[in-house]
Amino acid sequence: MFVVANIVVGIAKILDAILNLYFWVIIAAAVLSWVNPDPYNPVVRVVRNLTEPVFYRVRKWLPFTYVGGLDLSPLVVLLGIQIINSVLVQSLYQLAVRLY
Repeated sequence: MFVVANIVVGIAKILDAILNLYFWVIIAAAVLSWVNPDPYNPVVRVVRNLTEPVFYRVRKWLPFTYVGGLDLSPLVVLLGIQIINSVLVQSLYQLAVRLY
């Protein structure tokens, strides 16, 4: 049972790290949208390639993402990440504790 518990903890840690990294990528995308950077910059291209598919789905799903010219899709994605982190990752940690 210890092996299964350790695997669950490992999955929870990896998922937590990926969600935290993507959280900061979305923050970077929001900041970049305010300053209008060079679209050919490699960092800008990577950030946009990582975030635009998710933002597109949120914009398609929620019709009110533009309020007063402000794009709210990064905020919706950030809230989704926090909910996933609070529910799924914490549930995995609790499951691992019960398996010990």
